[in-house]
Amino acid sequence: MIAQELRSVTERIAAAAARAGRDPSSVRIVAVTKGRPLATAQEAAAVGLLDLGENRVQEALGKMDAWPGAPVRWHFVGHLQRNKAKHVVGRFALIHSLDSVRLADALQEAAAARDLVQDVLVEVNVAGEEQKTGCPAAEVPALVEHAAGLSHIAVRGLMTMAPFTADVAAQRRTFAGLRQVREELVGRGFRLSELSMGMTNDFETAVEEGATMVRLGTVLFGERSI
Repeated sequence: MIAQELRSVTERIAAAAARAGRDPSSVRIVAVTKGRPLATAQEAAAVGLLDLGENRVQEALGKMDAWPGAPVRWHFVGHLQRNKAKHVVGRFALIHSLDSVRLADALQEAAAARDLVQDVLVEVNVAGEEQKTGCPAAEVPALVEHAAGLSHIAVRGLMTMAPFTADVAAQRRTFAGLRQVREELVGRGFRLSELSMGMTNDFETAVEEGATMVRLGTVLFGERSI
């Protein structure tokens, strides 16, 4: 089942990349297994989906503990509270949701205590939606500069979520906006290789606009029961 859906998604990513003149191999799928049993994550890994996304700390840690030595890279893709920083550093290959200086400092402290460097993405609220988390676009340069001065976190790129709408133009504005933010930061000398953007309902548009990671759940696994 997952293998068949993965083939379809891979074809759609390839077509979107071709429309943008991109190499489809530059786009990585983060299979979002939140709210799904460990068996689903294991089945995903068995068909080659080795980047798995979770957004609830306790649920994710439970899966990790039940699957020691898993051949996967875990991604934290949900909103992260500062008091959970100590639980996630070193457990996730990449945290997609750095959205404030205070969270950066909490991650720095937790990572320093474990003597490691935690890779992160800065989450940007490109569309300015009040109900969405993420750093306002105008404040991103200051946050990235602050994080760049911390020795135990490494900002690898940016993440965003488009408004949940069927309006492709609105989706495209959001994704193009994140790409522009990255281009401006690269122009200032920051090295930001990743753009995490695009979900089940809009990932093809995200790929056309430069996504290097798409976070996909429903299109791979079907609707969640919880």
